[in-house]
Amino acid sequence: MNDITQQEAHKIVEAAREAALSSETLMNVAVVDAGGNLKAFTRMDGAWLGSIDIAIKKARTARYFDMPTGDIGSISQPGGPLFNIEVSNGGLITFPGGIPLTKDGVTIGAIGVSGSTVENDHLVATAGAKAL
Repeated sequence: MNDITQQEAHKIVEAAREAALSSETLMNVAVVDAGGNLKAFTRMDGAWLGSIDIAIKKARTARYFDMPTGDIGSISQPGGPLFNIEVSNGGLITFPGGIPLTKDGVTIGAIGVSGSTVENDHLVATAGAKAL
């Protein structure tokens, strides 16, 4: 099966939530399946409402292009080969916090995290991804 299971998605969300608690940040965490559809989500108590959409879009962006969102950001700057890509696909997020999820060399989904600095978002997303 080339798709993330509900059990895997919840394990990833929980690992990210634990990392957020450890770093004393309040996060929104989204996991999408292989098709970019929302599979699991949590909004920690007190996490920014505006970051709900950002977390989901980070996860979708990472899955649509099978690369971390921060990597997309580096090539979507003015003059870059993907300049303005963030306005495609109903809106993308091209700064850190979204990471593809792979199993046995196959991308089965992605995680997106938002609620703090992009550095913290990336660290929490990485912790979630490692739970897979």
